[in-house]
Amino acid sequence: MEHTISIRTATGSLAGTLHYPTNATETEAAKPCRHPLVVICHGFIGNRIGVDRLFVKAARSLSARGYMVLRFDYEGCGESEGEYGTGGLDSLIGQTRSALDYGLSIDCVDPSRVVLLGHSLGGAVALLTAAQDKRVKTLVLWAAVAHPLSDIVRVTGKRVYEEAQQVGRADHSGYAFTPDFFASLTRHHPLEQTRKFTGDVLLVHGTGDEVIPVDYCFLYEKLLWLRSQGQCDKEVILQANHTFSSLDHTEQLLERTGNWLSYIRKRNAEWLDWTI
Repeated sequence: MEHTISIRTATGSLAGTLHYPTNATETEAAKPCRHPLVVICHGFIGNRIGVDRLFVKAARSLSARGYMVLRFDYEGCGESEGEYGTGGLDSLIGQTRSALDYGLSIDCVDPSRVVLLGHSLGGAVALLTAAQDKRVKTLVLWAAVAHPLSDIVRVTGKRVYEEAQQVGRADHSGYAFTPDFFASLTRHHPLEQTRKFTGDVLLVHGTGDEVIPVDYCFLYEKLLWLRSQGQCDKEVILQANHTFSSLDHTEQLLERTGNWLSYIRKRNAEWLDWTI
C-alpha cells in the first residue's frame, strides 16, 4: 500500500510517498505491531522518484521486507513547494528532520529502528542529520558526497560557482544558486561528523561512478571504523555508475542493501534477547 503525503516544515510543505509493509500475513496484519522505518534522502536537485525510478524500486523492495518507507522531495524538487538551495545545507538537514518527525508520528513505526538512506548529496545530508539527531539508529549511504563544496562545484561546473559569486545568482539546470548556498557547503564536513554517529552504517559505491569518486567509500569506511561504537560494512559494485542504472547493478544494490538491513535487524534482536 502506498500513499501520497504532505510533510509540513517551518517554511512550507514537502511532497512525499509512504510505503507500508507488504509482507505481512493476514493474521499478522490483524495484530498491532510496529515496523522499522526507512527515510530516503535524494541527491542534488533530484526527486523522490530517482533516476531510472531508483527510489521507487528501493522503497518497494524494502517494504516487501517489512519496512515502512518514506521517500520525499526536498524543497524546490519534484512536487514540493519552495526553491531548492534556499537556506543551504542547513535547510536540507532541517527538512530531513521534518521527514523523520512525520515518519515517527505514525503509530505503527518502531522508534528504536529508524534508518536514513541517502544517495549522493543526500548521503552527506543523511550523515549530517544522524550526527545531530539521535532518533536515527542506522545509516545506508549510496555513493555519498564527502566534500560538499568541491563535489557540488564539480557537478555544476566552476563557471556556475564563479558567476554566483560575481553577480549573486547563477543558473544550473533551471535552478538558481546563490553565494549563500555555496557558502553553506563549506560549513559542513561529513567526514568529520562520522565520529558523532554511533549506529551501524552500510556504504555502497560503484567503481564506474564518474560523479562521486569510489575512493570516498574507502575513506568513509576507515573513519567509521575508528569509532568506539557502531559497525560499518562496505559493498563495492563493479562497473556500477553513480545511479546504479543498469538492471544488474540496481538488483545488486537493492539485494545487498536489503540483506544487510535484515542482518542488522536479526543481530539486534538476538542481542536484545541475550541481554534480557
